[in-house]
Amino acid sequence: MGNKGVISSGDTQWMTAGNGIIHQEMPQGDDNGVMEGFQLWANLPKSHKMMDPRYRDIKSSQVPELVTKNGARIKVICGTVEGKQGPVRDVIIDPEYLDITLPALSEFVHATRRGHTVFAYVIGGKGVFCNEKNPFAYDATGENYFDMERDYFIHNGTAVLFDDGDQVTVAAQGEPVRFLLISGKPINEPVAWYGPIVMNTEEELQTAFDEYRNGTFIKHHKP
Repeated sequence: MGNKGVISSGDTQWMTAGNGIIHQEMPQGDDNGVMEGFQLWANLPKSHKMMDPRYRDIKSSQVPELVTKNGARIKVICGTVEGKQGPVRDVIIDPEYLDITLPALSEFVHATRRGHTVFAYVIGGKGVFCNEKNPFAYDATGENYFDMERDYFIHNGTAVLFDDGDQVTVAAQGEPVRFLLISGKPINEPVAWYGPIVMNTEEELQTAFDEYRNGTFIKHHKP
């Protein structure tokens, strides 16, 4: 099935569904009931779909944070940056998951692997990505069809999918920008998805739901 990473209230949960897992998430917000969280699913290749399931809670104190010479603050959730390795490890698609905050008037440059899918999601402020200051040089899905003006900043709540390359450059100008930078190795396999279950074919989906209904979905039980 897949790996799932959940980041909420500063903590992280990482789960590999493998050959079957049932779970319930009951996140809690702050004293005002407010919570911000992100959930990322990574599909498992067919060769590992039926691996043993795993689950781990990771506290915010276990996530290393480093500050670059130009002031960028990087929380390393998965992957390695300047010798700091994130606590989420042994994921089949070899992902990198970084939470990055740039102060105003600073730049961040990060090497990426050729052939890996790389994207960013802005969660605060706005910035310039890959030095692109021509708003007509990229496609913007979800923009208002009738908008006649578009600036070159990538704003809060916007995702950026990068072309294949060797590095990503992000610049903050008049205000800070915070974004998630995520990459991983594509598996290039068909996806069959229904509800919470992801397989390669509709037949495999039907088998999984049949097993759930007849009580054989869970292959491993905690003693």
